Amino acid sequence: MQLFYFNIRQFLSSIFLLFVFSLNTGFAQTEGEKIFKQSCATCHRTDGTKLVGPGLKGVTSRVPQPAEEWMFKWIKNNVALQKSGDVYANKIFNDNGKVPMLVFEGVLSDENIKAVIEYLKNPPAEKVVPVAKNVNAVASQPQKKGVSVVYILFIATVVLIILVGILAVVQRSLRNSINLKKGIPPSADFGFVKWASRHKRIVALVGILLVATLARAIYVGLMNIGVYDNYKPVQPILFSHKTHAGKLNINCVYCHSGAEKGKTAGVPSANVCMNCHKAISSGPLTGTTEIAKLYDAVGFNLDKRTYDETKQHPIKWVRVHALADFVYFNHSQHVVVGKQACQNCHGDLTTTDVAQQNKPLTMGWCINCHRQTEVPGMNSNPYYVNLHKKLSEKYKGQPITVEKMGGTDCIKCHY
Repeated sequence: MQLFYFNIRQFLSSIFLLFVFSLNTGFAQTEGEKIFKQSCATCHRTDGTKLVGPGLKGVTSRVPQPAEEWMFKWIKNNVALQKSGDVYANKIFNDNGKVPMLVFEGVLSDENIKAVIEYLKNPPAEKVVPVAKNVNAVASQPQKKGVSVVYILFIATVVLIILVGILAVVQRSLRNSINLKKGIPPSADFGFVKWASRHKRIVALVGILLVATLARAIYVGLMNIGVYDNYKPVQPILFSHKTHAGKLNINCVYCHSGAEKGKTAGVPSANVCMNCHKAISSGPLTGTTEIAKLYDAVGFNLDKRTYDETKQHPIKWVRVHALADFVYFNHSQHVVVGKQACQNCHGDLTTTDVAQQNKPLTMGWCINCHRQTEVPGMNSNPYYVNLHKKLSEKYKGQPITVEKMGGTDCIKCHY
């Protein structure tokens, strides 16, 4: 009886190559899908169902060819493409109730747009979910971190290696059984088992590394529950922080007045926007398209310069930064008393158009900040002046950080 033999080294090499190929492919698909869900899924579906905009099933075959070139221009700046006289662009605009699509120039990079186009060439089938037909209700949910494809393939590789070892042992047992019937002494260890018996230290080291890697994967997966990286939802009105806070140098608290007065910074009401935009009806990035949405929300007639209260409706902004319900955070305590700049938590919005979550906002991140940040001295609230004086006497020569004031006590943020 001829037994089945295989080369362990060649088999593992094949697994490794498959692992690398799948890893690269998985990342490419994940990137395009992630961008689509963050920036496009609020208005479009990948099947034939119309949401706010048309369904995108077979979109690459029905747009002007070459499809990639036309779609790139449309996604980047559909308004400019319409103004250029493009027949199909104007047809789409008219066929969909003349509802303007968001302009993604300055929001998505060229690489992001190309990734979305690649994703739309062969998107996965999605389930039809009933959605309220409200053009202004642009909702976008944070993209939670799922189980990484790296860890899935790593676990699969470990399982395959274990199976190889088991098959090798079974093969040896079968061979010895046949040899026993023939009166032949049992054969010595061979293959992987033989190699492992001669290199016990290497096997032990590899085993420890595999267990440590698996433990780390589980730890990272658990720690990333509820953590959102670079969350940048599509808003009902494309608001440019770079233009307002950067070029125009408008102070953050002009719009987010609650940051100096209470727990939440707050989202400015539309009348705050109208303080300027009653006279400014066109922007540098989107022209009149986005400001027209503001006028529609407040019922403002630009020609008559009057308001119609019957047409007013709220602007449903999508919240970007959100802490868990069991966490207490007070903006005024950090901004007024702690003298913390907005950029420390929200990033430098003077250089970006669309607000996104730049920091993890995890408990570990907050505690590290409390351990490193020194508390202002004599220019603060009188309560903190006295406390700072006592702590200075207690910790002579040491910097007075938030931690020394009890800033790492559980009760400070969880009560």
